Amino acid sequence: MNTPASPTPPASPPPPPVRLLIVDDDPLVRAGLTLMLGGDEGIDIVGEGADGDEVEELVERLRPDVVLMDIRMPVMDGLTATERLRRRPGAPEVVVLTTFHADEQVLRAIRAGAAGFVLKDTPPARIVDAVRRVAAGDPVLSPAVTRQLMARAAGGGHDRAGRTDRARRRFDQLAEREKDVAVAVGRGGSNAEIAGSLYLSVATVKTHVSRILAKLELNNRVQIALLVHDAGLLDTDGEDRGGLR
Repeated sequence: MNTPASPTPPASPPPPPVRLLIVDDDPLVRAGLTLMLGGDEGIDIVGEGADGDEVEELVERLRPDVVLMDIRMPVMDGLTATERLRRRPGAPEVVVLTTFHADEQVLRAIRAGAAGFVLKDTPPARIVDAVRRVAAGDPVLSPAVTRQLMARAAGGGHDRAGRTDRARRRFDQLAEREKDVAVAVGRGGSNAEIAGSLYLSVATVKTHVSRILAKLELNNRVQIALLVHDAGLLDTDGEDRGGLR
């Protein structure tokens, strides 16, 4: 007697498209981004803005998942708009648009809670990938760019000792294993790489990262990396100096 074949389980429905708001003062840039990104079935461009002072109203009305935000705008720049937006409960993620690989403005945007940045001449496919990754909770900053930002952070300001002391006091809130994971995040490791180096499961690494973000009141992994640097646990080429012993 033949056993009937098990029915094939239905395919999972595709995830809904990422709702994207584009904010740039140059209408040609907005038109170009809309043309490049609007054809991707994974992205739904829900609106456009011409200046940072429009962002909060547009977000309230359109409910985007991600805001693609120019840094330099005439009335309210993208940095101020990002800082205001990220203070809102349930704020969308922000990816800043820039013409520079790393500068003080990008560093300020990351500290304000932006999930990464893309250059204006980035190929469309990579911008699409960046938007999708940020919507999924994966900040878009390569280790090389993170190291550039760390170097800029190290060279700026006269209160380096005070910043280190404040960062170390914040890290005292973490358990020892959380500190290990935080330093690995500061080196630019992915969850899988951190899991392999610390002999943990990927799920455990994700749990530790979530706890670190909650305990330190940070928005994303890039902010963890900046705090690791401020605490003096990395040198500017990303090598580990050891934990907070």
